[in-house]
Amino acid sequence: MVETKKSETRQVTMEAFLNAAERLLVDVGYANITTRRLAEEAGANHGLVHYYFGSMEHLFVCVLERFTERLIERQRAMYAADIPFIEKWRRAMGYLDEDRESGYQKIWLELQALAWNRPELRERLIRVHDQWTDVLHEAFSTALAEYGLDSEQFPVEGIVALVATFNEGIILERLGGITKGQTELLAMIDRWLMTLEAAKAAERDDEHEGAVS
Repeated sequence: MVETKKSETRQVTMEAFLNAAERLLVDVGYANITTRRLAEEAGANHGLVHYYFGSMEHLFVCVLERFTERLIERQRAMYAADIPFIEKWRRAMGYLDEDRESGYQKIWLELQALAWNRPELRERLIRVHDQWTDVLHEAFSTALAEYGLDSEQFPVEGIVALVATFNEGIILERLGGITKGQTELLAMIDRWLMTLEAAKAAERDDEHEGAVS
């Protein structure tokens, strides 16, 4: 019974630290977070930060991993929806705005910069990146097949890398207040997808007419 109580207390305190770190990473960035400031925000003893997490950096990455899990679930559900791919794409582009407002993008990019000189953190950031690209790989494999695009001309790995890089570029620019040309770029992609959707619909109609005749 005592051990169960200790375990519950530990879990509650760790969650408090994670929640506090998430808020502070969004509000002030990792460079401005001290152990004492974090503990004050969490309402817990500052000595427990290192006791539970080993280091502040490890705690920060735990925040990103937890945040990512929440968004990945949302993303998988969206791509699994029974709607045309173009609608999924539009919704995904809308999520870029939502994720900026939630602070996720700021945390993600700040911790990428932190990991540049921390190999032990870099591996974990790569795993977070892989979670996103795994979702994209599944979604775009299905979309490319539906649109009948040549897999040699449009290899899924290349498309996923393009979209992942494209997203990070937009995120980075928007965090810096830069939006020039983005509306036109998104409109251009949307027009291309509309063309693919129209071609898919025409092919479906031809197949239907052939079956009827």
